[in-house]
Amino acid sequence: MNFHEYVNATGKVPAWPYEVNYGKENIVETDVLIVGGGVSGCRAAISAKQKGATVALMDRGFSKRSGSGGAGVDHWHGAVRNPCSKVTPEMYSEAAMDTSDGYTYGLARYIVGMEGWDTLLEAEQMGVQIRDEDDEFKGSIFRDDETKLLFAYDLENKHCLRIYGYNIKPCVANEARRIGVQIYDRTCVTSLLTEGGKQGARVIGATGINDRTGEFFIFKAKAVVISTGGVGRVGAFAPELTQSQAMADLNHSALGVSIGWLAGAELIRLEGFGRAGLSGMGYAPYSTGNDNNTYQGVNNVDKDGKKIHYAYADGRLITEEEDIFKPVEEDSFIIGHGIGLDNGYKQKYRITHTEPGLWDKVMAGELQQPFYTDMTTLSESSRRLIFGLMLAHEGKCRVPIYENLTAWGFDPAKDMLQYPVAVYEAPMLLGGSWPGAQSTPANWRGGGGGYLVDWRLMTSLPGLFASGDGPLPGSGCHGEAHTTGRYAGRQAAVFALKSEAVEPDAGQIAAIKAKVYAPVNTAGGDIGWKEFNYAVVRIMQDYNGEYRTLHTLDLGIRRMKDLIETEGERMYVNNPHELARAVEAMSAAELGVAYFEAAKARTGNVPRLGFKRTDLKEEDTSGSWNPIHLEGEKAVARFVPLRYYLQEPYAPTLEENYKRYAEV
Repeated sequence: MNFHEYVNATGKVPAWPYEVNYGKENIVETDVLIVGGGVSGCRAAISAKQKGATVALMDRGFSKRSGSGGAGVDHWHGAVRNPCSKVTPEMYSEAAMDTSDGYTYGLARYIVGMEGWDTLLEAEQMGVQIRDEDDEFKGSIFRDDETKLLFAYDLENKHCLRIYGYNIKPCVANEARRIGVQIYDRTCVTSLLTEGGKQGARVIGATGINDRTGEFFIFKAKAVVISTGGVGRVGAFAPELTQSQAMADLNHSALGVSIGWLAGAELIRLEGFGRAGLSGMGYAPYSTGNDNNTYQGVNNVDKDGKKIHYAYADGRLITEEEDIFKPVEEDSFIIGHGIGLDNGYKQKYRITHTEPGLWDKVMAGELQQPFYTDMTTLSESSRRLIFGLMLAHEGKCRVPIYENLTAWGFDPAKDMLQYPVAVYEAPMLLGGSWPGAQSTPANWRGGGGGYLVDWRLMTSLPGLFASGDGPLPGSGCHGEAHTTGRYAGRQAAVFALKSEAVEPDAGQIAAIKAKVYAPVNTAGGDIGWKEFNYAVVRIMQDYNGEYRTLHTLDLGIRRMKDLIETEGERMYVNNPHELARAVEAMSAAELGVAYFEAAKARTGNVPRLGFKRTDLKEEDTSGSWNPIHLEGEKAVARFVPLRYYLQEPYAPTLEENYKRYAEV
């Protein structure tokens, strides 16, 4: 019986089912602490353990299925060293930099290129199926019969794989447990511990609370890896809605980045706060007609059955199925979807898309809405590959789309999926791929901000490492999260095994405990964590939105600090779960200040980051990051080149740096 069934049956709210022990201290000593138990965190833990370190992992949820990748995956990007690939790690990194004008982590993309295939092979050993083992797709254009690997997007260069990844998270979580990683589930991180309790000093552990018992945890560690995902709740908050069309997890609380901000770590890419075109409250991905990503290669027709053609990026129409999966230029490759890059920006890397002038044909009456995705005309193997393999293994699709549609009688060999009716041109400009996405209320993205790192993926604070998209901004999606986690865990273990343990500062711990448990001890509190989080996102949207200026940013900082000092002090909680949520909401407010400060620091607009201030008339053409950190209460910003990792003290090439720092 779930919560709602219990309330309906009894008319009562159930009593809290766990013994509550607010303030009780639990001390855990380890070489390496992993904060965040998603796929990146689990791989970091496994890698650190394999390197000979003792490892503890703190996860906000239940690590068997937690994180953005917890529900599974159908594509694996970055396996460019697989035996069929024509793409090199250098090509992969350079393409990522080219399509983003440099505003992504080229060093992380190179690491992914070097190790993505090995990381996937390790997942195979853990029980993840990565090949067509039963020869179900033998002879398919998507299959290499020698290796039995299946490919997506680009059948010329074969660097992106289709995998059977519905069980990938349980596999890596089970492996972490099997090799002896200490896992602390349902434990919410509350702060980083630093040497001497000083801001900007070496990180020597972290603290947390259990969201069932309320107990306090002190993790003493020689190195810490942050693998906590993105920062969704700084910009958008709608806990009572399913957010079915969001392609990012809006439960992301920003804690992993916020604790680094307060500890004095340098953060980058915070200035790109704004509306997100693909995070609205629309239809769930792939539940309606679509020609893109997972559905690339399906046939599409209008209401009268008129065919809607695919086209290369240069506009040439495509008539053969195989050609849909070829790059527009012979000497290039399709970089693929879902890795945090605008692959439509540079034509030579762009995936094929629906025919140009589609909207014009609609307006002229040549094509009639609604459109339909028609898989009935595909070959049996292509249809099973798209609907039976990819849809059935992609995390946001397996249960809500594949299982539900199948249970309701949908048969892709007989039935079609209707596109939403587009109400204006914007959906068509997306290539017809995500209609409905732009015609629903938009959510806001948090800018994709995270840590500035070196070639070891270590942040500006010694002993603090970052992995996965979010803490490591501009580093990709599922497969890349595995790979950077594997790399960061290895680096953290090497650091820890060379370092001495340092006892945490008692005064720092006492201050953290007082702050964490303040909502428990609030007399007459009248602000819940939800109301507080709503206020955070309203301040962000009002003062750091589409019409931001230096004046609105200063007002936003003032409003956010007022919120923390007034309503924040009036927050109350009823149980340990609400206490953990209150900690998260407060962290969103504290990190919100960093977003405002980063936007103030820019002296020109950066369209590629989605950053614009109406009081700045010039673009920032310097090609730079603006790392920002706290010194006491003061935010301090500087500028570094986008490719700082190829300048002194680093070597001038990706390969040289990898060989120097990889610790393979």
